[in-house]
Amino acid sequence: MTPTPHARTPHTPAASTTPSHAVHAAHASHCSDTSAVGAAPRAPLHGLRVLDLATLFAGPLAATMLGDFGADVVKVEHPRKPDPSRGHGPAKDGIGLWWKVLGRNKRTITLDLSSPGGRDTLLALAADADVIVENFRPGTLERWGLGWEELATVNPRLVLARVTGFGQFGPYAHRPGFGTLAEAMSGFAAITGEPEGPPTLPPFGLADSIAALATAYAVMTALTARTTTGRGQVVDMAIIEPMLSVIGPHPLWYDQLGYVQPRTGNRSRNNAPRNTYRTSDGSWVAVSTSAQSIAERVMVLVGRPDLIDEPWFADGTGRAEHADVLDEAVGSWIARRTRDEAMAVFEKAEAAIAPVYDIRDVVDDPQYQALSTVTEVQDPELGPIKMQNVLFRLSETPGAIRWPGRPHGADTTAVLSEIGLTPAEIGSLREQGAV
Repeated sequence: MTPTPHARTPHTPAASTTPSHAVHAAHASHCSDTSAVGAAPRAPLHGLRVLDLATLFAGPLAATMLGDFGADVVKVEHPRKPDPSRGHGPAKDGIGLWWKVLGRNKRTITLDLSSPGGRDTLLALAADADVIVENFRPGTLERWGLGWEELATVNPRLVLARVTGFGQFGPYAHRPGFGTLAEAMSGFAAITGEPEGPPTLPPFGLADSIAALATAYAVMTALTARTTTGRGQVVDMAIIEPMLSVIGPHPLWYDQLGYVQPRTGNRSRNNAPRNTYRTSDGSWVAVSTSAQSIAERVMVLVGRPDLIDEPWFADGTGRAEHADVLDEAVGSWIARRTRDEAMAVFEKAEAAIAPVYDIRDVVDDPQYQALSTVTEVQDPELGPIKMQNVLFRLSETPGAIRWPGRPHGADTTAVLSEIGLTPAEIGSLREQGAV
C-alpha cells in the first residue's frame, strides 16, 4: 500500500512550496496505522528541530538521517555561496543530483552567519531549535559571536554537534579536514589494496558516511541525556575517529603483539577462502567462509573434501595461511561455471556467496526490490527520481522521504516568519545581504 503522508505541522513546508506528490513513506509494508483509520503514524522524531549549518558531507548527511525520521531540518546556506554539494558530481539539466539525496527532507534558507543580521537571526532560530549541526573550523562560530556560550545562553537545551576533520582541540584541530584524510590517517588505506600495490582510497565518501552515522547516534544520545539533565551539550565529532573504530582491533593487536596488518587484497588474515572469483561468463562473485562449517561445505562443493582433513584447516588463521591452495580450489571450480550456475550450487549447499554488483545490478536485484532499498520519489524539477530509501525500517513509526533536495533558499521567508519576523524585517535582511 501507499502510506498516507504525515499531517502538515507548523514545521513542514507550506502547500505553496512543498511538492504536492513528493511524499514517499519508506518501506510501505511496515507503515502500519497507529492512530486514526487511514492516518499515517507519527514519525519518531516529529517535533524535533534541527539547524543544518554544515557542508560536505558528514554533518549534512547526519542531518539528513534525522530528517528521514521526522525531524524538521532547516538547511542554512550562504545567500551567495550555495552548499557545494549542489554542484558536486553529475548534474542533469544543470541541476546537481547529489543534492537531491543529501538535501532531502530539509527546508532551505539562506543566511550570512558572519553578518550582524545573520548572527542575530541564527540566534533567534537557535532559541527554538533542538540541534545544530556545524562543520566550520574550530573557532569560526566563536569569531562570529555564535559559539557555544552564546548559543547556550539563548537555549540551554540545545545540542550542538560539531563535526570536523580532527576535533575541537589538539595540534591538528585547525587544519582543513576531509574524509580522504581520515581514510588515510585511520589506517584504512594502509591495509586496503593488493600486497605489492599502493595504499588504496575508496572511490566514495566512506569516512564521511561513517562519521555521519556516528554523529546521528551522538546527537540522539545527547538528546536522551537531556531528558534527564534538562540541558543540552556539545558533541565533538572528529572524522578521523569513527573510521578508526570500524577497522577492528588494530590498536589492540599492535599494543599486545606489535602486529601491524599488511595489505592483503581481497584476502583476509583471519579466514580463507575469502576472495572474489571470476566466472566463465566474465562476471565476479565473492565467497566468504568466516564460519568453519561454511568453509567445510565449500570444500565439499568444489570437490576438495580432502583439504578438510588437513590440520591447518581447523581454524580460520590456519586456512588464511594456506589461502593459495584454497583459492586455487575454489577459483578453478567457479571459473568453469557461469555466475548463475555458481550461485545456484552454492545456495543449494548453504554456502556463503554473493555476486559482485554494480549499481545496475543493485537496482534490478529482487532482494533490494523487496526491501524497497532504492525507491522512487517525485521531484518538481526532474520528475520521478530514484534514490536510497531511509536507512532502516521501524515497524510502528517508520521514516519517510517527504521531498528531495529543494532549491537554494526556497523556504527562507516561511522559516523566518515562524520565528516572528515580519515581511518588512525579512526584506530589510535581504537588503543587507544577510539572507
